[in-house]
Amino acid sequence: MKYHRLNPDIFTTNRDRFTATMEPNSLAFFNASDIYPTSADGNVPFIQATDLFWLSGVDQEAAILLLFPDAKKPEHREMLFLTETNEHIAVWEGAKLDKQSATEVSQVKHVHWLEDFDKVLKEVMAQVDHVYLLTHEHIRRSSEVETREERFGKSLRTRFPNHSYRRSAPALNALRAVKSAEEIAVMQVAADITTKGFDRVLRFLKPGVMEFELEAEFMHEFLRNRSRGFAYTPIIGSGPNACVLHYIENNDSCKDGELVLFDVGAEYGNYACDVTRCFPVNGRFTQRQREIYESVLRVEKAAIELLRPGNNLGAYHEAVGELMTTELIGLGLISQSDVDSQDPAWPAYKKYFMHGTSHYIGLDVHDYGLWDNSPLEVGMVFTCEPGIYIPEEGIGIRIEDDIVITEDGHINLTKHIAKEVDEIEAIMKG
Repeated sequence: MKYHRLNPDIFTTNRDRFTATMEPNSLAFFNASDIYPTSADGNVPFIQATDLFWLSGVDQEAAILLLFPDAKKPEHREMLFLTETNEHIAVWEGAKLDKQSATEVSQVKHVHWLEDFDKVLKEVMAQVDHVYLLTHEHIRRSSEVETREERFGKSLRTRFPNHSYRRSAPALNALRAVKSAEEIAVMQVAADITTKGFDRVLRFLKPGVMEFELEAEFMHEFLRNRSRGFAYTPIIGSGPNACVLHYIENNDSCKDGELVLFDVGAEYGNYACDVTRCFPVNGRFTQRQREIYESVLRVEKAAIELLRPGNNLGAYHEAVGELMTTELIGLGLISQSDVDSQDPAWPAYKKYFMHGTSHYIGLDVHDYGLWDNSPLEVGMVFTCEPGIYIPEEGIGIRIEDDIVITEDGHINLTKHIAKEVDEIEAIMKG
């Protein structure tokens, strides 16, 4: 891995938090991600299953974590199972974690090779009443591909049909939504790397530059700062491309007089950053661009102020909708009569601001969290990303920051990325 080894206290604390939610005499399993093949003999770059990483810090394929807090034998309470490096693996891929280094990374003291897993499995399954399996119940998840975790669960239920099975997902959704101080410190590193990328691109942007050239500048800066690269597929949309919410082709030319929308974030230590900024290609906003941009900025600043402990997401989104409605009326894009006759299920402002304002962020870009209008808690981290998209004018503007909920209100992890009009123009002028 390119990143510096993370503080293992992150993973010890996370395991303690999770096992505290388990029923007595229960066992929980967590598996690594699959290795996904390409059409020939290659593989898609490996990205670890975030639940396993959150609990162990192990960033290696084919790993299994077993948690059995009530085990009579202390050596059965926390166990990691890993592939033993052989001579072939060492030559072709490089050595994998050995038992000592796996313990240093995770603070799991009992590490075994995968060849011993079946023997241990039979022993511990004879002692437990309940088994926790991971079912990946993220609200946005697609289930078209069966994961290693899901195959493991099917196999276990077939082999041990008389056990009582439980879901790990509800506890993980609640626990992973609240980040520790150590996790937030890692996310700040990802945000700082992202900031460096934006600083670089802001000075590189000019008429005639291709969107993919801008993407390459980000990648250069991310890699040189120990990031694996982008936390998600970057969106770099110039002119009307900015009105396509998930524009990822990044293959157009940036033209004089246009704006470019950058939705880009680095990852560090598997933790994601997610930021959006809009810059003028020639270094100067037109009057209309400035008007729309400052409307979005006012909404974003007001929305960030609402991200405080005790508020809930439902009321927050409604409040942001009202803020946006006021701005769109002021811009002449909608009228009061449009508002008076609007469908409550699809308010008038949705014509120009059709997505949500915030999502959880952490190990996943759209991270685990509860969407049941529970109060916001200290340690939760959200994006804040209002936008206005006007296809008929070829203008799409979104401004996004990553916000940590604190006891006093919030911290903006990405506050150093330029977003005031005068600041952007001054930097681009040089």
